[in-house]
Amino acid sequence: MQWLMRFRTLWGIHKSFHNIHPAPSQLRCRSLSEFGAPRWNDYEVPEEFNFASYVLDYWAQKEKEGKRGPNPAFWWVNGQGDEVKWSFREMGDLTRRVANVFTQTCGLQQGDHLALMLPRVPEWWLVAVGCMRTGIIFIPATILLKAKDILYRLQLSKAKGIVTIDALASEVDSIASQCPSLKTKLLVSDHSREGWLDFRSLVKSASPEHTCVKSKTLDPMVIFFTSGTTGFPKMAKHSHGLALQPSFPGSRKLRSLKTSDVSWCLSDSGWIVATIWTLVEPWTAGCTVFIHHLPQFDTKVIIQTLLKYPINHFWGVSSIYRMILQQDFTSIRFPALEHCYTGGEVVLPKDQEEWKRRTGLLLYENYGQSETGDPEKTAKVECGDFYNTGDRGKMDEEGYICFLGRSDDIINASGYRIGPAEVESALVEHPAVAESAVVGSPDPIRGEVVKAFIVLTPQFLSHDKDQLTKELQQHVKSVTAPYKYPRKVEFVSELPKTITGKIERKELRKKETGQM
Repeated sequence: MQWLMRFRTLWGIHKSFHNIHPAPSQLRCRSLSEFGAPRWNDYEVPEEFNFASYVLDYWAQKEKEGKRGPNPAFWWVNGQGDEVKWSFREMGDLTRRVANVFTQTCGLQQGDHLALMLPRVPEWWLVAVGCMRTGIIFIPATILLKAKDILYRLQLSKAKGIVTIDALASEVDSIASQCPSLKTKLLVSDHSREGWLDFRSLVKSASPEHTCVKSKTLDPMVIFFTSGTTGFPKMAKHSHGLALQPSFPGSRKLRSLKTSDVSWCLSDSGWIVATIWTLVEPWTAGCTVFIHHLPQFDTKVIIQTLLKYPINHFWGVSSIYRMILQQDFTSIRFPALEHCYTGGEVVLPKDQEEWKRRTGLLLYENYGQSETGDPEKTAKVECGDFYNTGDRGKMDEEGYICFLGRSDDIINASGYRIGPAEVESALVEHPAVAESAVVGSPDPIRGEVVKAFIVLTPQFLSHDKDQLTKELQQHVKSVTAPYKYPRKVEFVSELPKTITGKIERKELRKKETGQM
């Protein structure tokens, strides 16, 4: 953070937490279209589109002309009192510098792949938009990944570059020799590291002049790794159309964002929700993206942040609302909060009712899939005029559809999608495990947690089961992302299987939900 404070003028940084001003009254209730921003109807898709030039630079021009309010485009805080505020003009300057770093210093070209493994730090947004300006395809990933996870993603994507932090640099270095495509390693840090380029110093010295590529709407823009029911995560490639979607009238109606709004989304930076809800959607509307670094989930910090800052749009997985409701208060009123959203996991009706009773606010559920938009994956699930989501739902007597959960083996723990094969693969590396089956187990807070049914090898049958459980849990944490570890473990003599020897996870799921 010291580098940001040193370049206060360039980076538009302020220490005061109270210098954001409300938009003039005549602007507060005006929609995006009233400012004449680029817009399309729901049935016509432009041949060319690039979010950086069509949207970000549009709002920068409006700021220059004095036609947008004084609210920042980007507002970042952490728990140490640091604060970053950037206007759209500053975002334009910085992301053009980043684009030049990628193309001139790193030699990356349009169509190349770049892995983006950063926490909620300002550089994440600079890298994402810098990639858009150059046509480089960025690949967001959670910082919870371990060396094995990183190796898999770098090899499968053939990424030519990676941007990450100190804590993950050693993990990358341990597997870099197995990634022949990887040519450039950029480090976001106050310290140098051998073999890595200093991202911050390169951005500072780069030219702010850059011409944005003319990307086709259907050109690839970003790749997400999404957990599958079999094997390891699969790549879901999205075009620039993903960033175009919020410009359509149908999408704008979802949140009806205004330039005076302040939107906070708590998604992990590696998920598609972060790209949509903390970047393309709020900035299409010209409003403020608010981010709290929040390196570890802390319910009290979330509550304090909602009380302290003028956040009026808030998104979090349903377990976040559940945890807030568990705090000791009969009612709480957040002074600025008007709209609350959730998604990524099932919302219980009792939680929605309790949230409304205690806060006076409705909790809206959003639904989407990371695979939607990937042409290959979408084609496989199109059924005439219908899209087969593979999820379970029900329709009430009024015609409203309610999401009930996934119909496959994917485990959804606090919004983290976990494929059973990922955990089983980690478990089988331990000498105590002969075979295992992993399913989701109901949990009152997280919705689901990972449960592993394990058949032990003969030499471990006599070991203390409590101690062995802890050892296996730690083992999984050490070889794959920690959020995947089994919070519940049950040792069994055998696993249910079909006549062909395939493990019947559905029988284990029934056992967990009390349906047997």
